[in-house]
Amino acid sequence: MPVTEALNQKQALAAERAVRDRNVNLPNLLTLSRILLIPVFVVLFSTPTANRSLAAALVFMIAAVTDMVDGYLARRRSEITNLGRLLDPIADKLLILSGLILLVQFQRVAAWVAILIIAREVAVTGIRAIAAAEGFSLPVETMGKYKMTAQVIAIVLLILGGVTPDAWNLQLIGTIILYVALALGLTSGGRHMVTFWQEIALRRLS
Repeated sequence: MPVTEALNQKQALAAERAVRDRNVNLPNLLTLSRILLIPVFVVLFSTPTANRSLAAALVFMIAAVTDMVDGYLARRRSEITNLGRLLDPIADKLLILSGLILLVQFQRVAAWVAILIIAREVAVTGIRAIAAAEGFSLPVETMGKYKMTAQVIAIVLLILGGVTPDAWNLQLIGTIILYVALALGLTSGGRHMVTFWQEIALRRLS
């Protein structure tokens, strides 16, 4: 084997190892743990007895907390990676949508609300992918973070809606907060659309 070829192989292996080591960090492991908790949540809540609903709500909250922690750690430790950028929004959407779909199944959330939330997420994910292909990214809005927080609170309350004697109070409060989350999501999604088309128009003119 020529010396040059051997050196190139060593450099390629070293680069591959560096990428792997960079991706295996605490923030990314927390994101992966959130994905792994989703089937646990689904199994627990698929039969919503009182005890299983409490356990499902706890698992859901733990998974949601990892979303806040992994982003904080990634920024603080300067461990933001392409893998993290890919997995984090996927994990968030899988968590929220799995909760909504089960709540629709148990008639605690109106189907049209879930459809609008899912449509918003699909649309924003789509324009983010197109933006990345065009060479730019859409900024993360504060309103989007509020939306995510409201969705988590609403889903937890709606999960617990069948557990306590005052379940109707939790159901009502959870439904109101979910409507707030829907409004925030549609508003932030609309702003993403406007920003996207403005950037596309500027690039076409330049």
